[in-house]
Amino acid sequence: QVQLVESGGGLVQAGGSLRLSCVTSGSTFSINSMGWYRQAPGKQRELVAVITSYGRTTYADSVKGRCTISRDNALNTVYIVMNRLKPEDTAVYYCAASNRVGVLIAPSEYDYWGQGTQVTVSS
Repeated sequence: QVQLVESGGGLVQAGGSLRLSCVTSGSTFSINSMGWYRQAPGKQRELVAVITSYGRTTYADSVKGRCTISRDNALNTVYIVMNRLKPEDTAVYYCAASNRVGVLIAPSEYDYWGQGTQVTVSS
Protein backbone atom coordinates (compact mmCIF):
# COMPACT_ATOMS: atom_id res chain seq x y z
CA GLN A 1 0.00 0.00 0.00
CA VAL A 2 0.98 3.57 -0.63
CA GLN A 3 -0.08 6.62 1.36
CA LEU A 4 -0.05 10.14 -0.03
CA VAL A 5 -0.25 13.32 2.03
CA GLU A 6 -0.63 16.70 0.36
CA SER A 7 0.29 20.04 1.87
CA GLY A 8 0.77 23.64 0.84
CA GLY A 9 -2.73 24.71 0.00
CA GLY A 10 -4.29 27.89 1.29
CA LEU A 11 -5.77 31.24 0.42
CA VAL A 12 -3.91 33.38 -2.06
CA GLN A 13 -4.73 36.48 -4.05
CA ALA A 14 -5.07 36.34 -7.78
CA GLY A 15 -1.67 36.62 -9.40
CA GLY A 16 0.03 34.92 -6.50
CA SER A 17 1.85 31.60 -6.28
CA LEU A 18 1.68 28.41 -4.30
CA ARG A 19 3.75 25.27 -4.06
CA LEU A 20 1.94 22.07 -3.22
CA SER A 21 3.80 19.06 -1.94
CA CYS A 22 2.82 15.41 -1.83
CA VAL A 23 4.79 13.03 0.33
CA THR A 24 4.41 9.34 -0.37
CA SER A 25 5.07 6.50 2.04
CA GLY A 26 4.66 2.77 2.17
CA SER A 27 5.44 0.69 -0.90
CA THR A 28 6.87 3.64 -2.81
CA PHE A 29 9.06 1.35 -4.93
CA SER A 30 5.94 0.38 -6.86
CA ILE A 31 5.12 3.95 -7.92
CA ASN A 32 5.75 5.08 -11.47
CA SER A 33 3.68 7.99 -12.74
CA MET A 34 2.31 10.65 -10.44
CA GLY A 35 -0.19 13.37 -11.03
CA TRP A 36 -1.98 16.35 -9.60
CA TYR A 37 -5.71 16.67 -10.09
CA ARG A 38 -8.20 19.22 -8.90
CA GLN A 39 -11.90 19.31 -8.27
CA ALA A 40 -13.96 22.44 -7.92
CA PRO A 41 -17.44 22.41 -6.35
CA GLY A 42 -19.97 20.94 -8.73
CA LYS A 43 -17.35 19.93 -11.26
CA GLN A 44 -15.61 16.74 -12.19
CA ARG A 45 -12.09 15.97 -11.08
CA GLU A 46 -9.68 17.17 -13.74
CA LEU A 47 -6.05 16.63 -14.49
CA VAL A 48 -3.64 19.43 -13.70
CA ALA A 49 -0.28 17.82 -14.43
CA VAL A 50 1.43 14.46 -14.74
CA ILE A 51 5.04 13.42 -14.27
CA THR A 52 6.32 10.02 -15.26
CA SER A 53 9.00 8.01 -13.50
CA TYR A 54 11.51 9.22 -16.08
CA GLY A 55 10.53 12.86 -15.72
CA ARG A 56 8.29 13.49 -18.68
CA THR A 57 5.65 16.06 -17.84
CA THR A 58 2.24 16.91 -19.26
CA TYR A 59 -0.02 19.80 -18.30
CA ALA A 60 -3.64 20.69 -18.75
CA ASP A 61 -4.12 23.52 -21.21
CA SER A 62 -5.66 25.62 -18.46
CA VAL A 63 -2.42 25.66 -16.45
CA LYS A 64 0.21 25.30 -19.15
CA GLY A 65 2.88 27.95 -18.74
CA ARG A 66 1.80 28.70 -15.18
CA CYS A 67 2.55 25.42 -13.41
CA THR A 68 5.57 23.20 -12.99
CA ILE A 69 5.41 19.66 -11.69
CA SER A 70 8.51 17.95 -10.34
CA ARG A 71 9.46 14.99 -8.21
CA ASP A 72 12.25 14.16 -5.82
CA ASN A 73 12.48 10.40 -5.75
CA ALA A 74 14.98 10.43 -2.89
CA LEU A 75 12.41 12.22 -0.74
CA ASN A 76 9.43 10.35 -2.21
CA THR A 77 7.83 13.70 -2.89
CA VAL A 78 6.14 15.31 -5.85
CA TYR A 79 5.61 19.04 -6.10
CA ILE A 80 3.62 21.44 -8.17
CA VAL A 81 4.38 25.13 -8.32
CA MET A 82 1.50 27.26 -9.50
CA ASN A 83 2.11 30.84 -10.58
CA ARG A 84 -0.18 33.66 -11.70
CA LEU A 85 -3.06 32.00 -9.94
CA LYS A 86 -6.59 32.82 -11.03
CA PRO A 87 -9.89 32.57 -9.17
CA GLU A 88 -10.83 29.71 -11.49
CA ASP A 89 -7.92 27.73 -10.05
CA THR A 90 -9.87 27.46 -6.80
CA ALA A 91 -10.39 23.78 -6.05
CA VAL A 92 -9.33 20.89 -3.89
CA TYR A 93 -6.04 19.62 -5.27
CA TYR A 94 -5.31 15.91 -5.11
CA CYS A 95 -2.08 14.02 -5.53
CA ALA A 96 -2.28 10.64 -7.25
CA ALA A 97 0.18 7.82 -7.78
CA SER A 98 0.11 4.91 -10.16
CA ASN A 99 1.91 1.63 -10.61
CA ARG A 100 1.51 2.13 -14.36
CA VAL A 101 4.09 3.83 -16.53
CA GLY A 102 3.61 6.59 -19.03
CA VAL A 103 1.59 9.76 -19.26
CA LEU A 104 -1.62 8.86 -17.46
CA ILE A 105 -4.59 11.13 -17.97
CA ALA A 106 -7.67 9.40 -16.62
CA PRO A 107 -8.19 9.32 -12.86
CA SER A 108 -9.01 5.62 -13.17
CA GLU A 109 -5.40 4.96 -14.17
CA TYR A 110 -4.17 5.94 -10.72
CA ASP A 111 -4.04 3.48 -7.86
CA TYR A 112 -3.55 5.77 -4.87
CA TRP A 113 -4.93 9.15 -3.89
CA GLY A 114 -4.28 11.69 -1.19
CA GLN A 115 -6.94 13.41 0.87
CA GLY A 116 -6.58 16.68 -0.98
CA THR A 117 -5.58 20.20 -0.06
CA GLN A 118 -7.75 23.25 -0.60
CA VAL A 119 -6.54 26.08 -2.81
CA THR A 120 -8.60 29.24 -2.80
CA VAL A 121 -7.72 32.15 -5.06
CA SER A 122 -9.40 35.44 -4.26
CA SER A 123 -10.00 38.09 -6.88
